[in-house]
Amino acid sequence: MNHALWTGVSVGVIMALSAMSANAFTLTGKVSDDSGKAIRGADVLLVQKGLNAKTDASGAFTIHQDEESQALASRTAVGYLSVNNGILSFSQGQNSPVQVQIFDVFGNRLLNETLYGSGTVDMKSSVKAQGKYFARVRVGSASQTFQFVADGSFNTAFGAKSGAKALLKVGDSDNLRVVADGFDTLNVKLDNLDTNLALTLKKTAPPQPQYEYGWGLKNDPVPTRGCGKDTKLDYKYRGDKPYIDFRWSKGVRTVRIDMPKSYDKNKPYKLIFGMQCMGGAGSIVQDEGYHGLKWIDKNETAIFVAPEGNGNQLPWGQDDYLLFDELLAYLEGNFCIDSSRVFSTGFSYGAMFSNGLSWNHQDVLRAVAVYETAERNIWLPQRKKMGIGWMGVLGLDDGMCTPEMGRNARDIILTLNSEGGKAKNERAEEAQRNAPHKCYDYTTVEERFPVRWCTQSGGHIWDHKDPGQQQSWVPQATWEFFEKF
Repeated sequence: MNHALWTGVSVGVIMALSAMSANAFTLTGKVSDDSGKAIRGADVLLVQKGLNAKTDASGAFTIHQDEESQALASRTAVGYLSVNNGILSFSQGQNSPVQVQIFDVFGNRLLNETLYGSGTVDMKSSVKAQGKYFARVRVGSASQTFQFVADGSFNTAFGAKSGAKALLKVGDSDNLRVVADGFDTLNVKLDNLDTNLALTLKKTAPPQPQYEYGWGLKNDPVPTRGCGKDTKLDYKYRGDKPYIDFRWSKGVRTVRIDMPKSYDKNKPYKLIFGMQCMGGAGSIVQDEGYHGLKWIDKNETAIFVAPEGNGNQLPWGQDDYLLFDELLAYLEGNFCIDSSRVFSTGFSYGAMFSNGLSWNHQDVLRAVAVYETAERNIWLPQRKKMGIGWMGVLGLDDGMCTPEMGRNARDIILTLNSEGGKAKNERAEEAQRNAPHKCYDYTTVEERFPVRWCTQSGGHIWDHKDPGQQQSWVPQATWEFFEKF
């Protein structure tokens, strides 16, 4: 016989039979916002006990409870139990495991069962002899221990009255809820109510505005269906540069693709396309860091893609708009992309293709950056009357995609991006001859669809440099433009 165990059980029984009132405690605290400013008038509630308080001018609150009677405690009961002719019945007001244990007077455990929900336990199956026994029932953190007597007919004594219903008392734990106008509701699990708390509420973010198409500036990421997937690319390599053979409805197209080394399948990434020029290749776009943007992305926030064109002389035609759609759908379906931050860039013929995409892909493209573009191409889609973010870079000495062609492409976008096309009448400041570059941000376009116009002396190149500089300013200006979104 285990006397030590019996002693522990006996003490527990005596305490349980005498402690029919709730424990006393004093809970204090201060509620502030994330800047440390006190929040007045916040509602602070102990959910299970139903006790509440409001914060004062200093953000402070106090919830106090003295020893209470069983009648008051019953209002915060988590469950009830009763015994009738050896059948223990239990019910609960929450969804917690129910543990039922039975001990004899020597502390030997005769039954140990874990049940769920509400139900019954036949104690006769565990108790074979006459005499006194003890039962302990736990529901979550609440517990009740009681004594019963088994005689020949298995009469039971529960407390002072046979067959009485007993309360499963709430213990010293509870859930604290803090509610204040303009702040997210805070829920805190407390294992000790006799304590002091420092609580911080976060301001509720305003609801995202809804638009017929597109998004507001600095909107929350919009994850694609590929988020959470463990997709692995069947990479091939050109040196250390990865690419894939992408199968689409018209055949197979080589696509250069650079994923962040720290890629997280649950984090939405920007997606940036780089379109090749006539006589160029997607591999050259990749070698040049996708027009220098990949080298700026030190925090690895973007996935970069450069599809090879349909030949290097006339790389982009009507079918390539379908290629773009199918490639975008594949990437968004297999990788975690922020579908509200998809961008396209390009130089010369690649700029003309990206510019064409800006005419009819405004619902999936957030913005384009076009270097030495024109308003013409072998094939152009019908323009939708929808705005889009647009940045153009123009060499004032370009004799191939002339300044007139570039300005015409810009003016079409200004018409789409402003009410009544009024932005077309806004005069952009341009760079002086043989001077540093000048980027002008239009002020009369719709805020959601900014337009940046960058000029400098120079010919048909994408990586213009300021006098005396070795590094092009174009990638940084483009990255800053994309960061507007």
